[in-house]
Amino acid sequence: MSTATRTDPQSPASHLADSHDLIRVHGARENNLKDVSIEIPKRRLTVFTGVSGSGKSSLVFDTIAAESQRLINETYSAFVQGFMPTQARPEVDVLDGLTTAIIVDQQRMGADPRSTVGTATDANAMLRILFSRLGTPHIGPPSAYAFNVASVRASGAITVERGAKTKAQKATFQRTGGMCTRCEGRGAVSDIDLTQLYDDSKSIAEGAFTIPGWKSDNVWTVGIYAESGFLDPRKPIREFTRREMQDFLYREPTKVKVNGVNLTYEGLIPKIQKSFLSKDKEAMQPHIRAFVERAVTFTTCPECDGTRLNEGARSSKIKRKSIADACAMEIRDLAEWVRGITDPSVAPLLTALQRTLDSFVEIGLGYLSLDRSSGTLSGGEAQRVKMIRHLGSSLTDVTYVFDEPTIGLHPHDIQRMNDLLLRLRDKGNTVLVVEHKPEVIAIADHVVDLGPGAGTAGGTVCFEGTVEGLRAGGTITGRHLDDRAALKATVRKPTGTLPIRGATTHNLRGVDVDIPLGVLTVVTGVAGSGKSSLVHGSIPTGEGVVSVDQGPIRGSRRSNPATYTGLLDPIRKAFAKANGVKPALFSANSEGACPTCNGAGVVYTDLAMMAGVASTCEDCEGKRFEASVLDHHLGGRDISEVLAMSVTEAEEFFGAGEARTPAAHRILERLADVGLGYLSLGQPLTTLSGGERQRLKLATHMAEKGGVYVLDEPTTGLHLADVEHLLALLDRLVDSGKSVIVIEHHQAVMAHADWIVDLGPGAGHDGGRIVFEGTPADLVAARSTLTGEHLAAYVGG
Repeated sequence: MSTATRTDPQSPASHLADSHDLIRVHGARENNLKDVSIEIPKRRLTVFTGVSGSGKSSLVFDTIAAESQRLINETYSAFVQGFMPTQARPEVDVLDGLTTAIIVDQQRMGADPRSTVGTATDANAMLRILFSRLGTPHIGPPSAYAFNVASVRASGAITVERGAKTKAQKATFQRTGGMCTRCEGRGAVSDIDLTQLYDDSKSIAEGAFTIPGWKSDNVWTVGIYAESGFLDPRKPIREFTRREMQDFLYREPTKVKVNGVNLTYEGLIPKIQKSFLSKDKEAMQPHIRAFVERAVTFTTCPECDGTRLNEGARSSKIKRKSIADACAMEIRDLAEWVRGITDPSVAPLLTALQRTLDSFVEIGLGYLSLDRSSGTLSGGEAQRVKMIRHLGSSLTDVTYVFDEPTIGLHPHDIQRMNDLLLRLRDKGNTVLVVEHKPEVIAIADHVVDLGPGAGTAGGTVCFEGTVEGLRAGGTITGRHLDDRAALKATVRKPTGTLPIRGATTHNLRGVDVDIPLGVLTVVTGVAGSGKSSLVHGSIPTGEGVVSVDQGPIRGSRRSNPATYTGLLDPIRKAFAKANGVKPALFSANSEGACPTCNGAGVVYTDLAMMAGVASTCEDCEGKRFEASVLDHHLGGRDISEVLAMSVTEAEEFFGAGEARTPAAHRILERLADVGLGYLSLGQPLTTLSGGERQRLKLATHMAEKGGVYVLDEPTTGLHLADVEHLLALLDRLVDSGKSVIVIEHHQAVMAHADWIVDLGPGAGHDGGRIVFEGTPADLVAARSTLTGEHLAAYVGG
């Protein structure tokens, strides 16, 4: 055997290819960025910091990652691109040195009821193959164990054409699926409470319907039932015959004529399902969302007991466990169970499955089970589940982009996340992280601090360099990097208690606890210890309880802070009253919309498989309204000028003078209270950062009447400086007589609490118990829990 001798005319250090070690951004203007120009080192860990709304996500996600993905998509043929989402080039002059970007963001996983942790990570697919090979009795291929696949049988005649011959023959088709036929693979069946839809002691003519928006003069809702001819509108509903009740509740869509207009009559149950239950609850107006929560109940499917699988799939077992049993186990226990299977015929499959399950444990999600619905995962859990597939990847020289990977993590778990980020970097990858936590900023090789403020006051690079340079740099982030909240000298006294007895939701072990009222209570513990199960599962929602969860607010380009908070309604009425016209004229989604752009402010040009182009509407110049609408004024301003105002400006404008509108002023005060004074009223929701959306949601819920506020990680997306504003807001709520219960990991919030409830000691079946109740000072003094140790180090630092 001969070996070739390699000769290198150039040393590796001087090779031209090695000179491309920077990602260069020049002239970035996406969203609020103001001609940002920076150089980011490759194969290093770069952390982007700055107050919420300063432009971090606009630079990292909307510019660098978006252009990388767009360029990759352009490598496919025009035919393939026609099936892919089209992306416009970001507003930037030069982007150089890009590598393939893999985005691991905070977006919650799809809330499809058939999506689980197992289906989202391919662990279920591997388990199905395993059971189809080794399960006894053998019931069929992998699809027989899939709760997303229904069993199908068909037979009939088919015609086969070969050359000049045509032959007819019989054919049968059969597919064995694992779906439970009763719940269709959802694990739960829904039931509609009819008492919430109508008052059966009244007739339709007397206004029996109690559904929001169903008024007696509306021909599309109440009118069609009254005039359809199927029912007697003057008879109380409880006196309907069996036939009338069937037509009233379940009749199939039928064409009818009402007052000379052709309409479609449909039973009440399917009509409600289509008009309310098919929509995303988070996108609904608050009063409609409350109605849906009252009217619809979900119960575990009695046929499959919530496993989603039919009897055949549940009967096939390996080592006395069915696939339903395996998916219900905590993943760390499942990993041990899989380790005990040694059949050589499936050795490669076992190795791949073992690697995936071990990645869950390694990333701190061993307490989850594969049958957990993906829609119930928190933002932090969803982000870490997405990381699973990248941990064992052999790819190098890739740009990984993370959006606050420490969300939902206890201080004890942050070090583990840091180790994962460093491992990705050490494999030769570029790691870009948007983050606020000092513990993550401390491990950065390079820091980019944006600001100095938020919205229009941000969008510039305030600092670029090392962590030590950031500390000495004098920026807002630098000044707050070493901030430590002090324990309170005195704590408030409770005015009462909210007793919870025998709580067993998820992993809780018959927990008994008294939550003090009239004070700021923080519920904490490691991720998966049972905090959300205790608070959301045991505190009854309803009158007096206002719950603000982590669910993201959704909205299109047409949604903005004014529409989402309900602020636009009093503003439109004030304009209509001042000018003697209809309120609908002052809505860009209704009569006042510019006819050219339909109130969008921009005109979209579809270029097939190429990225569409959005250009400012020439007729309304981006103002979204018809020219005649802008002739109407309130306090010297037209509606487009009002929507261009910041919250702070609008608060002053609607607070006094000719434009004084108390209803609008109250909403604007709440927006200012949560630190959103810089937002413009008409800014599309799609351009808001995660932290801004969280606070917008908080401001909306503050309008609800309640004595107890339950907040789930309100520091999500907040800069160190913004946490101070949040604590001041919580203090104001408590001082006004409210009880505030916060699920939180941030030590500054813990230190500021009047009372702490600590769950643990671990996650999953190692948690679910109360390990401490008392004041923050007592927790620090005892240091008996993981939280106590970290809080003691924090306040002592």
